[in-house]
This record gives sequence, C-alpha cells and structure tokens, in this order.
Amino acid sequence: MQRKYSLSFLTVADVTPVDAVKIASTCGYSAVGLRLLPAAPNEQNYPILTDTHLIQETKAALQDTGVKVADVEIIRITPDFNPQNYLGFLDVAQQLNAKHILVAGNDPEQSRLIDSYAEFCQLSAQYGLSCDLEFMPWTNVKNLQQAKFIVEQAAQDNAAILIDALHFDRSDSTLAQIKSLNPTQINYVQLCDGLAKYDSSDEGLIQIARSNRLVPGQGEIDLIALLCALPTDITLAAEVPNLTLAKRPAMERAQINLDAMKQLVAQTQQETLAG
Repeated sequence: MQRKYSLSFLTVADVTPVDAVKIASTCGYSAVGLRLLPAAPNEQNYPILTDTHLIQETKAALQDTGVKVADVEIIRITPDFNPQNYLGFLDVAQQLNAKHILVAGNDPEQSRLIDSYAEFCQLSAQYGLSCDLEFMPWTNVKNLQQAKFIVEQAAQDNAAILIDALHFDRSDSTLAQIKSLNPTQINYVQLCDGLAKYDSSDEGLIQIARSNRLVPGQGEIDLIALLCALPTDITLAAEVPNLTLAKRPAMERAQINLDAMKQLVAQTQQETLAG
C-alpha cells in the first residue's frame, strides 16, 4: 500500500497557505496541515480564517496541485468552551475540504472536557470533519490512555486520537497501548525525533515541541517501533519545527523531512520482513 505523507503547519510555519500547498506538491507530499487559529496567546490571528481572497487562492492551489488538506489547527477545549464560537472555523475548514481537526484538551475537569469534546464532535460531523484529540504531557490530556478514555466516553463516530511521536515518547504511553487501539480511532500521526535527555518541566517540553524537534531518524526516539505498532494505512505527517533548520528555505525543510519519513518507512518494512 502506498503511504500518504502530509506536511504539517509547524514545519513550514513561515510560508503562506498557498506556498505550503505548492511546496508540498513539488516535494511529493499528498497533503498539508494548515493553522487557522492561534495555538498560543502570543500568536496573531491567521489571515486565512477571514480573508476570502486568500481562501480562494488556497482552494485554487489545492485544485491545481491535487494536494489535500489533511488537518486544520487548533481547537483548544477550555473550561468555558462553546462549540458555537467556532462556526467560522468549521466553515473555512469545509471550504478547504479538510478532513481532520487537531483538538487539544485544556480543561482540568475531565467530565466537562468529555462533554465539550462530544458536543464539538457532533457539530464538526455536520461539516464532514473528524476531531483528533492530541495528548500532550503539559495539557489536561497527558497520555494515550487518557486520550483513549475521553474519545471512547465521547462515543462519536468522528472522534479520534492523534499520536505525536514526541509527546508519545515524553508521556507514560506504551506501544502495547497503541496496538490495542481500534484502527478507526487513528487517522494520522505526527512524526519528528528528539533526544533521549531533555528538560521534562512543562516549560522545557513546550520549548522543544515548538522549536527544537529533530528530523525523523536524527534523534533517539524509536520511530521504527512506533511505526510498527501503528496501522499501515494512516497518513504520516512531518511536524518538525526547529530553529536551526528554519534558517534553510521552506522547500528544503519540507524535502528533508519527507525523505526522512520515507527512509523510516523503508526501514520499518525491512524490520517487518525480517521479523
């Protein structure tokens, strides 16, 4: 089966959505991830959420290249979360024919988080979108087991789990837990690498996640074991924000990460055959 690869937003965060689509096409990615809403308080709003001209330009680039929008970012479920506040987000996502929404859990009251997540899933389903809950050690969804519990309690057909290689490695999650998942619970996985030694404080984890990830295969995370544990038909997304790598042109960054992911897949296939 032909693997599908996506170019995540953070790998080429410095380019426009139109350029991201064109870069993905030139390199050989089948999809891109686009950010529509700020992920942090210091981020500005993203023009594509309200700029009709930019939306049309992006749609034209998608049509011209055949590249798809795999995921759109980012919905944070907070204590005061109201799904109705995100109708504009959902409308733009639908216009771009996006498939998945990256969702983060930032509500310490788990029962309320589950209810809000389920309600947002129900609303997103009307737009043909899945809600992929990403666990991150510094959020209120800290590991795979907790993400699985929330997704299952929400009991929605479009509820899914997003596994990020870095967060998986930094949380108390296991390969056995991945293997126990229903394949329908996973739509795509974000790949990057990291060092075995790292600052495990929340601040340290966030700093690495947002600006110091490594190209897949250039660190010490066992990505081959991770890929072996995952379904073989899910999209692999390169999410590799790195301040040093950011000095290189976006096209070069995208190509480096795609080549690295393809090499990992080849190594994984060899491991599988050898085993």
